[in-house]
Amino acid sequence: MIIGKRILLILLSMLFIACSSVPDKNSVKRKGFAQTGKASFYAMKFQNKKTASGETFKQSEKTAAHKKLPLGTKVKVTNTKNGRSVVVKINDRGRFVKGRLIDLSKSAFNAIGNTKLGVINVKIEVINLG
Repeated sequence: MIIGKRILLILLSMLFIACSSVPDKNSVKRKGFAQTGKASFYAMKFQNKKTASGETFKQSEKTAAHKKLPLGTKVKVTNTKNGRSVVVKINDRGRFVKGRLIDLSKSAFNAIGNTKLGVINVKIEVINLG
C-alpha cells in the first residue's frame, strides 16, 4: 500500500509540473501574459500553404505559429538583444522544434533580427486574444 501511495504521489507531481509549465487559455487571458524563449522563422517551402487557421501562409505578412496561444491572438515579439519589436498574429500551430517558442514569418523575423542568425532570443507579450 505504501508503494502505491508513492507511485500516486510521483504521478501527481509529474502532472503538476507538466501543467504548470504550459500556458492554458485561462492563464493567457490574464493581463500581461508573457513568455521568453527562442524564435525562428518559416522555411520557404511553407509559402502559400494552409495554416491551422485556414489562412494561406505568406512570408510577407506579420504572422506566427505558437503551440498554445489561441489562433487570432496578437502578440508583441521583442528581440531581447536589440530591443526591436514587431506585432504578429498567431495563425498557425507549432513551433514543434524542441526549445523553440515561436515561429515567425520571414518579414516579422526581419523586422527584429537578421535571418542569417536563424534563431534569436525573444520575449512575447499578448496584446489581445483571438
